[in-house]
Amino acid sequence: MDKLRLPGAVLLQAPVWLSAGADGTDADAPDTAPRAVPLGRHQPQVLLVEDNHINQVVALEFLSLMGLQARLAKNGLEALAACADAAPDLVLMDIQMPGMDGLECARRLRALQREGTLAPFPILALTAHALDADVAASIDAGMDEHLTKPLDFVALRTRLQRWLKLPEPN
Repeated sequence: MDKLRLPGAVLLQAPVWLSAGADGTDADAPDTAPRAVPLGRHQPQVLLVEDNHINQVVALEFLSLMGLQARLAKNGLEALAACADAAPDLVLMDIQMPGMDGLECARRLRALQREGTLAPFPILALTAHALDADVAASIDAGMDEHLTKPLDFVALRTRLQRWLKLPEPN
């Protein structure tokens, strides 16, 4: 890949794909371009845990528009591995996913944080399930908030501002 060089900026790649097909590529991956961020400016990192391709595309684009760096995990097992590799500033966690669901993943992440083997970070549920019982299940699993789909840019930005210092728009 050719590197883009801008004065006073570093090249960041967003998102980082955590799973790939047999040939090493992910044919379903949203099309993203490298982003330049001025040196010395921290770009908060969000781990999006989502198995649905359309939801991935929408959420990753929203996060990019907010100036956030994003990584993608497609299920709870990938999310555990991603957090162990490098703790994010925040996790957006889908609830229903194949393999390990979002509730179990949140429980395991919080257990690792209590043990001191993982840095603390907020976990926000991201689901179409909006009943009071669904919200309670998210909170009981250790999530800090419960956001509903479909995603709304303004609502997501408002929620993220509670937990992160978002970059100033250009």
